[in-house]
Amino acid sequence: MDTTTNSKAGIASPIQDVDKSWDDEVRQLVQTLPKEESWIGGGGGSLYLYQGFWYIARYLKSMISFQTHFQAFDSDVLVASCPKCGTTWLKALTFSILYRDRFARDENPLLTSTPHQLVRFLEHDVYADNPCPDLENICVYKPRLFGTHLPYASLPTSIKDSRCKIVYICRNPMDMFISLWNFTGKRRDQNQEPPLSLDEAFDKFCRGVYLSGPFPEHVLGYWKASQEKPNKILFLKYEDLKEDISCRVKHLAMFLGVPFTEDEERQGVVEEIAKVCSFENLKQLEVNQKGLSRAGFPRKDYFRKGEVGDWSNYLTPAMVERLEKLIHNNFDDSGLVFKLSSKTSMA
Repeated sequence: MDTTTNSKAGIASPIQDVDKSWDDEVRQLVQTLPKEESWIGGGGGSLYLYQGFWYIARYLKSMISFQTHFQAFDSDVLVASCPKCGTTWLKALTFSILYRDRFARDENPLLTSTPHQLVRFLEHDVYADNPCPDLENICVYKPRLFGTHLPYASLPTSIKDSRCKIVYICRNPMDMFISLWNFTGKRRDQNQEPPLSLDEAFDKFCRGVYLSGPFPEHVLGYWKASQEKPNKILFLKYEDLKEDISCRVKHLAMFLGVPFTEDEERQGVVEEIAKVCSFENLKQLEVNQKGLSRAGFPRKDYFRKGEVGDWSNYLTPAMVERLEKLIHNNFDDSGLVFKLSSKTSMA
């Protein structure tokens, strides 16, 4: 029988017993935490404030398991982000760049598997059913590649202390909010629940009440860490990838330690990866049109518009003013500038 160690008693116990005691501990923890209604309604559970950020209860158990048990390798690569900031795109790009010598150019696994199947979330997926998963069997290719929505401060110590690499992507908060509102609204519709109004969702967003929020703290955690450890953490902006994808793909490959050779560049490998991983290509693939993600969302819902500046079709002047104030108050002294459209930027 599989066993694991009970850290409190110091004895070996069956995994199912550990799971039961772990569930009990999480339930007790949840009762002590600030609570708000989830964006996706009753079907998605409530949001709880833990370590300064908001999570649904079922993620707390796997998140704590990840924090407690994960041991990073120096060769590991971690794709990190807030939700709805280009996570799917960055997973596809990182996977295709890092492992491009493992498969034929016309046999990219992205053609038959989703980016989230190929680059699995640690706290939402890998640790969801087992506090001590077999990571070696989970990762088909080496070096190991994982995803996370956790803020930098909440990452396991082994990640922060190791030489593993982290690639973080952020997006301007106005587009991020609209993408999040549309995404969660589809889930409420599936649950036959009334939509969360734009005003109510906007207020929650500005207060930081959404999965892995607040936005400023999440972004600044990785931004400051990337300034201190530029060889360990690469900070990318969604809008920069949209503006010059080939340049960013080459930059990402260099950061990962697998730069493109002159022959690869002559053969158009950079452009080919950019095309395979493009929003337009991923959206039309059958694997991304059918079925559900592990989180229970239709896979097609991960692909809406992918545009910069779409927020201007939704936000009122008063909303824009409130978000601009939030950006100024939190980012003015950071050196981080957001591109809100193809023409405007703000710090």
